[in-house]
Amino acid sequence: MNNLKQHHDLICRYRDLLEEVDGWFRGAMARFPEQIACTTGCSHCCRGLFDITLLDGLLVQAGFAQLPADLRERVLDRVSGSVATVRRTWPDFDAPWLLNSYPEDEYDAAMPDEDETPCVLLDDDGRCLIYDHRPMTCRLHGIPHRDSSGEVLFDEWCSLNFTTLDPLRQPDLQFHFSEIFTQEQLLFRELARRLTGQPLNELDTLIPTALLIDFAHFTLPEQLWTSLPNGPS
Repeated sequence: MNNLKQHHDLICRYRDLLEEVDGWFRGAMARFPEQIACTTGCSHCCRGLFDITLLDGLLVQAGFAQLPADLRERVLDRVSGSVATVRRTWPDFDAPWLLNSYPEDEYDAAMPDEDETPCVLLDDDGRCLIYDHRPMTCRLHGIPHRDSSGEVLFDEWCSLNFTTLDPLRQPDLQFHFSEIFTQEQLLFRELARRLTGQPLNELDTLIPTALLIDFAHFTLPEQLWTSLPNGPS
């Protein structure tokens, strides 16, 4: 996909940041092997639809571009089903495949929590087809996020993990999340500036629709500008 070449440096910088996150998760698994059930082929959390940033969308598309052509076709067939699901709530959902113009109180209807549809990027054995290019949220899921300062940023975890221990009471799980998220936001703003001319704070899509975005000819709809943080008023 030639439309990613101009953002290659950004993808590399983001992957370096994500490697820090992966290192934290590997360390957590090493310290709590009996409390963390995450393993190759487990797709317990890879269900339904959820929002990701456009930076993650860029990363997802970079991984997708490396798949064989026949496999990409099969994945795109599944994408059409995901789009149809969202369009039951938002009939006008279309390119550039952004969620930001829709009311957040409608998200549950468009992306219901009870949806158990497997992610379009899972193979038949439950393995992620773009594992090295998966979004940050996929790397963080399953363990709560307690910053090295002690602040709890996310207090939920996978029901298969920490069944006999409270992970929020484990100092070995603390990590410099605030710093990581700040660096992620800076990279996102750089991508937004390249795409729109403005260092916007927020542009969100879904994993399936990230595969449809044309990053080389990205145009932000006029009606989105007034609803976005840092967008022109």
